[in-house]
Amino acid sequence: MSKQSAGNSPALGKFDAGGRVPSNATAKRGNGAFTWPAAVAALLAVLIALPLASDEKFVMSVAVTTFITAIAAASLHLVVRTGHVTLGHAAFMGIGAYASVIGTMTFHLPFALSVVAAFIVPAALALVVGPIVLRLTGKYFVLVTFLFGEIVRMIFVNWSSVTGGSNGIFGVPAPSPLFASTVPFYYLALGFLVVILAFIARLLNSEVGRAIDAIRESEPLARCSGVPVLRTKVMIFVLACGIVGVAGALQAHFVRYIDPTSFSLVQSLNLVVINVIGGMYTLVGPLVGTVFVVLLPEFLRGYVELQHVFFGILIILVMAFFPGGIANMGTLFRTNPFERFRSARNR
Repeated sequence: MSKQSAGNSPALGKFDAGGRVPSNATAKRGNGAFTWPAAVAALLAVLIALPLASDEKFVMSVAVTTFITAIAAASLHLVVRTGHVTLGHAAFMGIGAYASVIGTMTFHLPFALSVVAAFIVPAALALVVGPIVLRLTGKYFVLVTFLFGEIVRMIFVNWSSVTGGSNGIFGVPAPSPLFASTVPFYYLALGFLVVILAFIARLLNSEVGRAIDAIRESEPLARCSGVPVLRTKVMIFVLACGIVGVAGALQAHFVRYIDPTSFSLVQSLNLVVINVIGGMYTLVGPLVGTVFVVLLPEFLRGYVELQHVFFGILIILVMAFFPGGIANMGTLFRTNPFERFRSARNR
């Protein structure tokens, strides 16, 4: 086929014979590229100014909890992008939390080194178990990670000389006297969130990110294309477990207390629900899902008896009408929502 016919072929879509995007498509892509940075900058400016508008302890506490949960959900998003859903992610969060607390209270490490330990310890454990569990797929992977999470939780409960057992550890110190109050810790958590999200976004838009998506779509095809499937999955798994360990450390030093119930199956399920509701295959998904799951119960706090009922109904409605997650709700305006619900039910 000649270059001219190749360039006009419908199979090539908007690309010319040399694989380049024509000027009109480039312009469209450029307009979108300028939209996202502006939106992110505006949101970041609002978050920076929020304590100036309202420095109430309750508002700041909810905001910090949202930031920490968003970090944990974004770390799980890395694993989800490889095609796996884990029910043991909160266990690694707990390992990071206990590593940071023990490093600070027992070995008197500064907060910066404790956070490094909170990353390294769960990442090292993930490096050991990853090559084993990541060979599994589907329900087998889910069951094994569930069992792993329960084993870790039981270790937290029974190793009372180190973890405090079921009573947990009280009196966890603040990162420093500067961050002892809520507002400074708000900016600390926001800084961690921005840096981690920027790193994850850069990773997902690199060659590694394209390899991750290829693995999710088809492992055999990715392997035939020269992608080191198992090595890539293990690398992402280790990175995700290290990041969620940092989230655990932030939570421990913010709440000033940790116990095994904070890192149980319920927390792992919450992180999965956040990704499903927000959107599993876009980084915006876990952020939107975090806002939905963390903030919505606060708005329903006045309806104590029916809070969980309302929350459950809203989750069902979101999953029924937005099967791709809230982050993909723009497609709703291009199709009939009831048709989307019917097609999702037929699948």
